[in-house]
Amino acid sequence: MDEVLLSEEIIRSRKLKGSVAQVSRALLISIPLLGVIFLLDVPHKLGWLIFPEQYLGLFLSLTLCATFLVVPEGVSGHRDRVPWHDFLAAAGGLAVGLFVFINYPRFANSLGEIYPDRVIMGCLAVLLLSEATRRLTGWSLAIIAAIFLFYALFAYLFPGPFYGRGWSINRIATYLYLDRNGIFGQSLEVASGIVLIFILFGQTLYAVGGAAFLTDFSLVLMGRFRGGPAKMAIVSSSLFGTISGSAVANVVVDGTMTIPMMKKSGYPPAVAAAVEATASTGGQIMPPVMGAAAFLIAEYLQIPYTEVALRALVPAVLFYLALFVQVDLLAGRQGLRGVPRDELPRLGNVMRRSAGFLVPLTVLVTFLFVIPRRAEVAGLLATAASLVVGLLTPGIRLGPRQLLDMLADTGRALLDIAVITGLAGVVIGILSLTSLDFSLTFTLLNVAQSSIILLLVLTAMVNMVLGLSLPTTAVYILLAVLVGPALTQAGIVPIAAHLFIFYFGMLSTITPPVCLAAFTAASLAKADPMKTGWESMRLAILAYIVPFIFALSPTLLLIGHWSEVTLSIVTAVIGAALLGVGLVGYLFRPVGGLRRILFLLAAIGLLIPVVNTGKYAALTWASNGIGLALAILLVLTEWLARSSRTRAPTAVVGADG
Repeated sequence: MDEVLLSEEIIRSRKLKGSVAQVSRALLISIPLLGVIFLLDVPHKLGWLIFPEQYLGLFLSLTLCATFLVVPEGVSGHRDRVPWHDFLAAAGGLAVGLFVFINYPRFANSLGEIYPDRVIMGCLAVLLLSEATRRLTGWSLAIIAAIFLFYALFAYLFPGPFYGRGWSINRIATYLYLDRNGIFGQSLEVASGIVLIFILFGQTLYAVGGAAFLTDFSLVLMGRFRGGPAKMAIVSSSLFGTISGSAVANVVVDGTMTIPMMKKSGYPPAVAAAVEATASTGGQIMPPVMGAAAFLIAEYLQIPYTEVALRALVPAVLFYLALFVQVDLLAGRQGLRGVPRDELPRLGNVMRRSAGFLVPLTVLVTFLFVIPRRAEVAGLLATAASLVVGLLTPGIRLGPRQLLDMLADTGRALLDIAVITGLAGVVIGILSLTSLDFSLTFTLLNVAQSSIILLLVLTAMVNMVLGLSLPTTAVYILLAVLVGPALTQAGIVPIAAHLFIFYFGMLSTITPPVCLAAFTAASLAKADPMKTGWESMRLAILAYIVPFIFALSPTLLLIGHWSEVTLSIVTAVIGAALLGVGLVGYLFRPVGGLRRILFLLAAIGLLIPVVNTGKYAALTWASNGIGLALAILLVLTEWLARSSRTRAPTAVVGADG
């Protein structure tokens, strides 16, 4: 496997040697260990009272210090050594976190008071977070934070509803540094808790061979059918994606095996890459473990994570159903076959060798949904189960070195999320300090009064633009505080509003012109990156439609009367299948242009949820009725045409006889 293709994290990492490498590795290992210690409440059990802000300060100090040691300043930066200015930045990162860790109990009752040491540390924290975020994710979030800082300083220069008094540097720095609405706020708390545990779980399961089991199991399950390698890629990527929550990591892990198999079976390189990129991206929305932003949704809405996962289940299933139908029909249109049986692993062998890896997943689902526990507790129990399975499974080498490697990989994966959520706290803090959030909500509500659909379209467009250069988590955090209140006050159910933002932030990984998951898959497939991006958009088309549907009517989120929910799910499943037919242009035989349009119209009619009350109730019933009637007519016509075509040669032979 080409290391350059693995991920952006590896591309942006230094290859250090000697004592600096050992210190950097120790810092990375200590980050997840620290999280586990505080999750288990070890300090309290030892009689040591620790404020949550103290843990956050220690967490941020370790991540900032490690970032400046491990990550070079740019593409042409020092990659084999740490320059003197990065040593200074690493020391500064350590200082801004340790200052809070050591001193917070002393000034917990005077957080709003301004002192020179607090101002200096606050300014330093903002500068270091901006630079660390720039190194890890690019300029976008750093520029956005700078714009908000400018507004906080010079709000009196802005017109209309955005006019404000302006704040001094001392007040801004102190507020952002010490207030719970600032850097050490909810976003960083989620990153250092739930997200940390589930990244550790994913790394653990991968280290003990769980990814290989999911791939082999998917190959046995789907490999023999037409288009088998593509179907296997969908199943394995959806399963692994629920654990990793990262589209790029998913592409790298699964794509190195699935993409060559798809190409060998006859799929064009761009299509093979797009299938893997789309399936891997969907892992962020597929329960039981979704992307990091899903945990933030639970925290922002103050609901259990299990409720977020439950509400997201039906749209995620529809997403994968539409994808599955398209790859199946593509295989039928091109006459592609499955993997020969003699090349498939035997199910018995796979289960005997790796069935134990179902145990961690069973533990996770059990303690998330059956015997409900906090999400981080369920993740930690599943992690422990993974380690036990790894120790008991023959052929798995899980010694001290492997465990330390796993912890170091977890720490490296956490650097991005830590600095992103820390700098996002700067934006959130300024919104709270200046009351800009109320001004934005007021302005957006004026837009919603003319058209709520226009507000949703604008939200989706902003999501996609921000997603060009920001990870899904960063996009979600920004829009959750900027646009989320306006969506909910416009009448959209809160969970629907936040999932809407989440979806379009996630889709940026496969939407041109900058689509990291698609580009990564294209590099593995040796395909044209932009063509892969457009193919990914076609395959993921349902994910661009469904958020508008559940935002306007949340029955697909299992909210509403059971009859409405049931009927909406049934018609949406049929609609998702018909959408695949219309996009591919094949059912039992090639489908012409006009009939493809009719299939698409029938699909849209059936995707609209049925409601029994409200001014649009009659319209929803009419759209579903017309869509269903059109669907039956089209499918029946195609079936009869195919049947007559297959019977015709038999009739001729009989006549000759």
